[in-house]
Amino acid sequence: MEATEITIILESTLTCPACGHAETENMPTDACQWFYECKSCREVLKPLEGDCCVYCSYATVPCPPIQAGQTCCG
Repeated sequence: MEATEITIILESTLTCPACGHAETENMPTDACQWFYECKSCREVLKPLEGDCCVYCSYATVPCPPIQAGQTCCG
């Protein structure tokens, strides 16, 4: 039986809930990103309750560990 290979997407677009600005960023693979400063309004984003990082809360693609079916920096 062959193992299924998972393709991890490393680029995700964060959208600021305060001003709506969207910015595509490369996600870190070796650490969680708990804070992100919006490049437009300078609002500091933090994960929503129940999410592990800002990518899981505000981006188009969840963080690499979540994509792989693991826990995120837990």
